[in-house]
Amino acid sequence: MNIVIMLITFLLMEGATWLIHKYVMHGFLWLLHKDHHDHSNPGVLENNDYFFVIFAIPTIILMYFGSLRDYNYLFFIGLGIMLYGVAYFFIHDIFIHQRIKILSDTKNPYFLALRRAHKQHHKHLGKEEGECFGFLYVPMKYFKMYFNNSRK
Repeated sequence: MNIVIMLITFLLMEGATWLIHKYVMHGFLWLLHKDHHDHSNPGVLENNDYFFVIFAIPTIILMYFGSLRDYNYLFFIGLGIMLYGVAYFFIHDIFIHQRIKILSDTKNPYFLALRRAHKQHHKHLGKEEGECFGFLYVPMKYFKMYFNNSRK
């Protein structure tokens, strides 16, 4: 049952990420997210990276209190959030934004569509008029664009 809780949490994080990205990061915490869009911070880290800390806090709390009670459901909810965060780091920061220069020559239609959808999100430099706020979900129009090309 604990594995199911972890997997469901991981999947629900996509919806939470969409909501947080659209209404928090592109809303009242735009100040932290802005440099991720306009690249105004030329250093290795961006102000946007504070979101890793912000999201780590409830994860650590859930895992801590869940571990005190024989690794109950709270621990596995925290674990699901943590695994989503790990996936986010590898896919968003390493694969999409190439913060570490690897995995740049993929031919996989899903990953190409994911990269394209994220590029569409970043074409908007302001906090309004955004699109593609999710992380793993790819709108069908981008998926079809690359999936159809791979079949030829």
